[in-house]
Amino acid sequence: MLPISDVVNDRASEMSKDSPRPLVLVVEDHADTREMLRLVVESLGYCAMEAADGEEAVRFVEGITPDLILMDTSLPKIDGLLATERIRKLKSTSKVTIIFLSGHAEAQSRAVALAAGGDDYFVKPVNLGELELALRKYLTIASAPAN
Repeated sequence: MLPISDVVNDRASEMSKDSPRPLVLVVEDHADTREMLRLVVESLGYCAMEAADGEEAVRFVEGITPDLILMDTSLPKIDGLLATERIRKLKSTSKVTIIFLSGHAEAQSRAVALAAGGDDYFVKPVNLGELELALRKYLTIASAPAN
């Protein structure tokens, strides 16, 4: 796997905000789940990039602004909550939609994730139909022209 800085630099030259396809960053430490989520995102016609930990996700968004982030809560290096707080502090990503995907079903876990800056919260295993609806909803909102 290439270092994220190399990937960001390579992809930054390929992608721009003028791209007709929204970009989704999938942040998940389990490779099989990350790949499955990437395939779901791509099957819906969106571009997808991956990060395996919270630190990598923050570095990624410092180089490229995605339209939406699918963020696991339990990640190595820095967890999804702290990564989200850091992403929200960056001017370029303060308004990017962040959807948490978590194995924690407790109401308190959801509340903490939303307080950290998440826009939505899904419990794993994620219902792919519901995730698809959320992606379409948030990415339609993100691509709508500003009034």
